[in-house]
Amino acid sequence: MECQKEQNLEICNCSYPGCSRKGICCQCLKYHLSSQQLPACCFPDEIEKTYDRSFKQFAKAWNL
Repeated sequence: MECQKEQNLEICNCSYPGCSRKGICCQCLKYHLSSQQLPACCFPDEIEKTYDRSFKQFAKAWNL
């Protein structure tokens, strides 16, 4: 399967300016899961911008 980076960038809400994985979802997911986090796309924009991408923040954001 080929990466569809350009298409992914259209919907990527990552606000971190220096992110080298932006638009490369498989690398992004691998990176964040290895740090016990979720990627930006799992969060509403206002919460994503806090850079707290913990599982706890995810549950709080979605009232789980």
